[in-house]
Amino acid sequence: MQQHALASRIGRVGVWHGGLGQVPAATARQAAAEIEQLGYGALWFGEGPAGKEAFSHASLLLGATERITIATGIANIWGRDAAAANSAAHTLAEAYDGRFLLGLGASHAPIVNLRGHTYAKPLAAMRDYLDAMDAAPYEGPVADPAPARVLAALGPKMLELARDRAAGAHPYFVPTEHTARAREVLGTGPLLAPEQAVLLETDPAKARALAREHHTRFYLELPNYVGNLRRFGFDDDDFTGGGSDRLVDAIVAWGDADAIRRRVQEHHDAGADHVAVQPLVANRGLGLDQLRELAPVLTDS
Repeated sequence: MQQHALASRIGRVGVWHGGLGQVPAATARQAAAEIEQLGYGALWFGEGPAGKEAFSHASLLLGATERITIATGIANIWGRDAAAANSAAHTLAEAYDGRFLLGLGASHAPIVNLRGHTYAKPLAAMRDYLDAMDAAPYEGPVADPAPARVLAALGPKMLELARDRAAGAHPYFVPTEHTARAREVLGTGPLLAPEQAVLLETDPAKARALAREHHTRFYLELPNYVGNLRRFGFDDDDFTGGGSDRLVDAIVAWGDADAIRRRVQEHHDAGADHVAVQPLVANRGLGLDQLRELAPVLTDS
């Protein structure tokens, strides 16, 4: 699929949702159907070492929807070999009229180690994985267009690989400054689809406390994210206690619906084709109320 066609298919705003992996399949199906009805162009979800397997999870969500693109954000390359990933992507793309988008990532050392692998040289591991995917035979029906893939990319070398060997990049846990730099590396063609955490809460203390407890504190324990944020002027003082106010405000868009719309627009102005908003909710809720309130200002933006 050409990148411009992919951008058109998924639209300017989608949803990134980790909570769908924590609820029964029936609940996840209902949520996916509502997210589609609200007008979001894509639904992204993650894959943890002890959660729902990415491709079977995608199948559940594709079967519950009719138009929206379902995207792995990301499928861990250590979770299955490249031939299996290639076959799964072709299977889902053909079965669901090209609505499946494969997001691949090399993940993080603590997560990879839990799977019994050794995390080393993630760039080389991703390059080898893509080589193996491209060389893998597949004898089933092939979708037209063939399934697209994007890479979880933070640093310049992984962004270059996303530019050269995929349809684009899906950065996660990044400020808008990263979007601008990513666009510089990718150039004008490839898809750029960052995730953006959002929280409808206008009280600064409440917003930052919830953001730390349910988002930044966890991700600041993963060295790849910390290393990436250092590129944008954050330092050790910003990484303690779940993140400084400055860091929390850069990573999580909080406030009223218009404040969140402005942050999404900042990503677009910086070069994003698509922004996947992730509603932050206490106690692993689904945040559908936030997505309902945001839909009128985001899906028309």
